[in-house]
Amino acid sequence: MKIKYEYTFGLPRRIVWKFIKDQNVLRNSISGCKSFVESSSGVYKAEVEISMGPIKDHFIIDICRQKELAPSFYRLHVKGKGNLGEIEAYADLNFYEAQGGTKLSIVADAEVTGALSVAAKRMLDGGANKGLERFFQKLEREIKVTLYKLKREGR
Repeated sequence: MKIKYEYTFGLPRRIVWKFIKDQNVLRNSISGCKSFVESSSGVYKAEVEISMGPIKDHFIIDICRQKELAPSFYRLHVKGKGNLGEIEAYADLNFYEAQGGTKLSIVADAEVTGALSVAAKRMLDGGANKGLERFFQKLEREIKVTLYKLKREGR
């Protein structure tokens, strides 16, 4: 399945670029995230409780940043497995300057199997972008909170 999505952050690109890869910021931004650890440079392991309507599952997910071109592009490879299915996706993330903010454009190809595939198709047909919107809104808030804490600490 193909996914296209755009989001505009009210933050400069250099800030978004720095924090969109921070394991603490990401962990706090992902709904249902039980753990999120950078196991090596650009490779993350996550445990996530997924809830889509009546479907609830526990997923172990590997996320790998590939083909990084700072501060404007990287490709993600996501592979996860739960009791009700598996997911594998490649996503290209492009970051553009946008009037003092940052425009993020995502194009992804995802393959979802099992019971999860039925729920994922329904969500895409019914506007899955709402889930992405919530994630990026939480991510932007988390970046701002982190910046505030760093400023208070004098860093």
